Amino acid sequence: MTHDDDARVADLLARLGDGDSKELFRRLLEAGMQELIDAELTAAIGAAPHERTDSRTNQRNGSRSRLLSTPAGDVELRIPKVRVGSFFPSLLEPRRRVDKALWGVIMTAYTTGTSTRKVDDLVQALGCESGVSKSTVSRICAGIDEEVAVFRARTLDHVEFPYLYLDATYIKARINHRIVSRAVVVATGVTANGDREVLGVDVGDSEDEVFWTAFLRGLKDRRLAGVRLVISDAHAGLKASIPRVLAGASWQRCKVHLMRNILGTVPSASKDMVAATVRTIFAQPSAEACRSQLHEVVGILEGQFPKAAAILADAEVDVLAHTGFPRAHWRKIASTNPLERINKEIKRRSNVVGIFPDDASAIRLVGAVLLDQHDDWAISERRYLSEESMAQIDTPTEEMTTTTTAALPAA
Repeated sequence: MTHDDDARVADLLARLGDGDSKELFRRLLEAGMQELIDAELTAAIGAAPHERTDSRTNQRNGSRSRLLSTPAGDVELRIPKVRVGSFFPSLLEPRRRVDKALWGVIMTAYTTGTSTRKVDDLVQALGCESGVSKSTVSRICAGIDEEVAVFRARTLDHVEFPYLYLDATYIKARINHRIVSRAVVVATGVTANGDREVLGVDVGDSEDEVFWTAFLRGLKDRRLAGVRLVISDAHAGLKASIPRVLAGASWQRCKVHLMRNILGTVPSASKDMVAATVRTIFAQPSAEACRSQLHEVVGILEGQFPKAAAILADAEVDVLAHTGFPRAHWRKIASTNPLERINKEIKRRSNVVGIFPDDASAIRLVGAVLLDQHDDWAISERRYLSEESMAQIDTPTEEMTTTTTAALPAA
């Protein structure tokens, strides 16, 4: 350490009683980092400043300024230049003005639904007076892409997934210079031992058969196996894709979405009555009782609400597909409600963004949300469905229907 550095450190230590601890720490950090940078260059070229040695391999040639934002505040560093070649200290990263601690703060804040403008305010509150621009935040958050890509591409052959849930929520994105609604489709599954996992995510048109076929084939290519029941809304493209890609799997039409479709044809004054009547179908103790009650409800509705009755009658096979599985599972496999909480969190965070610049940025944010959810499920001490009840899928009990629910016919 030079005489000037000794004097600077002595001055900083003398100020310990001044109460300006944050400024003190910032200057100590600045002095320490500068000393490390200078020492690294001395080791690299074999000579200290103004020192003549036989082992010298290069010469100093001035320096350039580098502003580094840290939790202690902005630190001004001098990056030495050399006459031959170039030098960059190992404790810094090229083109990164924000240190790793703040880097992590910014990425976490963004993925938890903090807008880029608020991220800038947060960084300034942490001591980075110069803040960070919107483009810098976006560039930093691009670091999430690699982790999300690995998560989306991982193989799924470690266990079978008897139950596959598919659902879509909608965001706004800019496509071909137009702001359009885009479907964020999420796939989750229940494993053979009753645990839950996030299986996939993509952005596209929820009614497009080509999109759904590609999405499901992507899951199959990652070795998804053992699917017995697919639970989803009645997306036209998805209905056509299931028998093409998941041969032998049954399709359960989400009873919650069906209820919405039925109530959409009923006057407001009668909605509560109709909803209560339809719910009696799913409160029955057996598959045959559910089917008989559905027929009875259709008969009740036909006179006053023929459209509602027709929708319910047409959906009989699809909305009762879950009754071909263990009775203990019915409540959790009759709808996509297990995905509702995830969709709400996706919407909460995407609403902060407003309009995504492209599909890739949407997958970045949604993928980070799903990765967190997947990790939470992985460390959960409680299974979603008990291992004992999952074993009943292959060993039918008296509570299960005596007839096998037919798979969707091949298209």
